Amino acid sequence: MAENQTNNNNSDEIDLGQLFQLIGRAFQKLFNFIKSVFKGLFHMLILFLLFIQKNFLILAIAAILGTVGGYFLDKNKTPKYISKMVVEPNFNSVQQLYNNIGFYNDLAEAEDSVALSKALNILETEASSIKEIFVDSYSDENQKVKLFDNFIRELDTTTIRALDYESYLKNFNSMDARFHQISVISTDNSVAKKMQLTIISSISANNYFKLQKSINDENIALQDSIIRNQLSEVDSLQKLYKTVLVKEADKPMQGTNINLAENGESQNKELALVKERELLKNQLVRLNENRANKSAILNVISDFPARGVKQKGFWKSYKFVLPLVLVGIVLLISLSIGLNRYLKNYKS
Repeated sequence: MAENQTNNNNSDEIDLGQLFQLIGRAFQKLFNFIKSVFKGLFHMLILFLLFIQKNFLILAIAAILGTVGGYFLDKNKTPKYISKMVVEPNFNSVQQLYNNIGFYNDLAEAEDSVALSKALNILETEASSIKEIFVDSYSDENQKVKLFDNFIRELDTTTIRALDYESYLKNFNSMDARFHQISVISTDNSVAKKMQLTIISSISANNYFKLQKSINDENIALQDSIIRNQLSEVDSLQKLYKTVLVKEADKPMQGTNINLAENGESQNKELALVKERELLKNQLVRLNENRANKSAILNVISDFPARGVKQKGFWKSYKFVLPLVLVGIVLLISLSIGLNRYLKNYKS
């Protein structure tokens, strides 16, 4: 019996020993693999540095020639100017805005100055100066929070519970933003200002948006009338309560009896009227804000400037791009020569 127990213990110890050996070998293989990867990367880095060292002179000459050539090209090229306008589309007109700007940009890229001049109501020479027109959303974190708050107010309770701010942000796109920035890049620094009225009227002339605005104006006028009538009724009730309280106070008191219940009830009614009047005033303020925000189909928050700003940017300049191109060409030629020599040696 004792002998069998001893054999079982020895067997367990052998199994554990083999298990630890297998784990050790697995880790050793993993470390060896990682070591070989780093060794290979280091070897490739050394080969690349040796290649750069061997061709350093010709690469340096290419970089210097590219910098000098790029400097002269930048100095003599026609300057470009950028102008920006911030707008607020109403009545779901944002999609139409993006479509129109995309159409103008397609004409500018195609260099169809005749069609572009007609579309924007400007001269052909001015249209030919336009290089790019684009629009993008203009929103920060605070605006996104406000948009989320307005969005959930329109939902039912069940949907609100299933939706959080993070989920809303994941589905947020440029069309959902309140403000949008239209940018015009042109060789004429004054052409953007001349386009502004046409860009706005191209949205405002849409019959669907005009109908939406007309209905919205009628609804606002109706709500304004209702709220003002309610305010008038609340004011009348307040005057009535004051009159009743004055008459009650003028009555001669019989003995020392004071009806505290009636006094408390009158005060509660008057406080309720004050609160109701405050709520109606807040509704009227929000209605006036809505009237101001929806006064136009496309609100212009910031106009195009009279003169555009000269477009600058080192990363797009010739003195940055040209050296990279020349150095890249030299590297490609040198690598091709080296590869060809290696293949010849390998073949022989």
